[in-house]
Amino acid sequence: MSEPQLVALLGPVRAGNAFEETVERLLQAIKLGVVAPGQKLPPERELAAQLGISRVTLREAIRALQDAGYLDVRRGRYGGAFVVYETPRPGHGDLRRAVIEMGAGELADALTFRMAIECGAAQVLATTALTPDQRDLLRRRLTDVNEAAPGDYRRLDTAFHLAIAELTGSSLLAAAAADARLRVTDLLNAIPVLGPNIDHAAAQHVAMVDAILAGDPEAARRAVVEHLDATASLLRAFLA
Repeated sequence: MSEPQLVALLGPVRAGNAFEETVERLLQAIKLGVVAPGQKLPPERELAAQLGISRVTLREAIRALQDAGYLDVRRGRYGGAFVVYETPRPGHGDLRRAVIEMGAGELADALTFRMAIECGAAQVLATTALTPDQRDLLRRRLTDVNEAAPGDYRRLDTAFHLAIAELTGSSLLAAAAADARLRVTDLLNAIPVLGPNIDHAAAQHVAMVDAILAGDPEAARRAVVEHLDATASLLRAFLA
C-alpha cells in the first residue's frame, strides 16, 4: 500500500472480530481524512491483504459504510469504493456537545495521551537518521498544511502530525499517534479555522520540523509542547 498513513491505520485485524474491526479501521481512515472526500480506497485485493481478512469480509464492511453514507461504491473499469463523507462545518454548540459526549475526565486524558505520544514521536524522529526521501516527505507535509485552504486544513494538519510518527519506522507508535488524533478529531472539527491561530500553528509546525531535521530532540519536544498547549488553550477558550 503506497500511503504510509494507511499502513499505520490498516494493520491486521483480529480474526474473532474481523468485520467489526474492519469497519472501525476504515472509519478511522475516513474520519481522519487520510482518504480524502472524493478519493477511493485502495484496491480490494491490496486492502484485504493489508488487513489480513477475506475479500468477503472486506466487502461486507464496505457495504456497511456505504449504507451509513461514508462510501459510494462504483462498478466498472474506473470503479471502487469512494469516500463521500465530509467533515461537517463547525456549528454553535458543537464543541460543547462533543465534550459532553466524551466526558471532562476523558477529554483531559485524551489531551495527555496525545501530548505524550506526539512529544515522544518527535523526540524519536529527531534522533533518527532520515533518508533524503524521508526528509523531503516531512517537508512536503509541512508545506501542505501551512499552505492549506481552510476547507482542507484539518485533514492536512492530521497528515502532518501522523507523518512524524510514521517516519520513526515504528508501526506501534504510528498507530498510537493515529489513535491519539482520532480521540480529539471531533473536538478539533468543532473549532472554526481561525486565521491568527493558523498563523501561530504554522510557525510552530516549522519549529517542530526544524528541530527534528537538526537532530535536536529536546527542541523538538519543546516545539510540540508549545503547539499542543496552544490547541488545548483554544479548546478551553471556546468552552468558556
